[in-house]
Amino acid sequence: MKEIKYVPFLDPESLYASNEDLLHDGGLKGLNLLMGFTGFTDAGHVVSQINAELLDKLDAEPVALFDIDQLIDYRSRRPQISFVEDHLTDYQQPAMILYKLVDGLGQPFLFLAGNEPDLQWERFSAAVVDLVQRLDVNLVAWVHSIPMPVPHTRPIGVTVHGNRPDLIEGMSTWKATVQLPSAIGHLLEVRLAEAGRNIAGYAVHVPHYLADAEYPRAAVAALEYLGAAASLMLPTDRLRESGREVERQITEQVKGSTEVQGVVQRLEQQYDERQQDVPVRSLLAADGEHLPDADELGAAIEAYLADQD
Repeated sequence: MKEIKYVPFLDPESLYASNEDLLHDGGLKGLNLLMGFTGFTDAGHVVSQINAELLDKLDAEPVALFDIDQLIDYRSRRPQISFVEDHLTDYQQPAMILYKLVDGLGQPFLFLAGNEPDLQWERFSAAVVDLVQRLDVNLVAWVHSIPMPVPHTRPIGVTVHGNRPDLIEGMSTWKATVQLPSAIGHLLEVRLAEAGRNIAGYAVHVPHYLADAEYPRAAVAALEYLGAAASLMLPTDRLRESGREVERQITEQVKGSTEVQGVVQRLEQQYDERQQDVPVRSLLAADGEHLPDADELGAAIEAYLADQD
């Protein structure tokens, strides 16, 4: 059966409102575009930390604002709101915005950030591809994070994918052929590659027993990968500082439990053996070995995660 290519029934361009003066500014042409979407896995809250760091630390100017009411299912993913004594405040409005940012060396770049859409993926993807084409984006690089059976005592690994061999070869610590639930970033990567645009995706590996807590060290690694790919100096100082404190707390918790120490040591041994023998072998393929899950880390790590929450 011949494959049917889906084409959005509704106009993709009507999905966003743009700053036309800025959009037609020649200074936006040929820039690199970074993307980060919250809501899919986001182990270690990596994407959330990156989005907050870039938008807090760098000068940001909106280029296009997407109609979030068309993209979000509010009842399945209810936004947070604060009740303070006798009134409601601080409604966490979902958003999807394309920004122009300037890095630490004065280099402008584009940044698409927001809540992963629940709805209209193809229309949203077509709108993003259209913007990339109009702005003649040089490279699109996006990041997400996945929980992996790796120890926190080893370098942060990454799986790189896309259509830029110079950014992929020799980088990935996990290569495998698997079926997995897709995210909007995956679909965008496919559609951008079909459109002939340069695209690279980075899946940062987060120790599975730290996946539910903020893990700044993984966010720093993600920013370093994105910065290297797009030749940008991205801010990491604040994340590095908080990461040192988190590492100190993890070390204290591990020292307090011989059971946890044993689990971490097994992960270290498994990591080291696979790095020596087959550097690109899947870290998920256990070959009959037992992979400890988060429950096996015991009360010490659970206490740590509770403290972080």
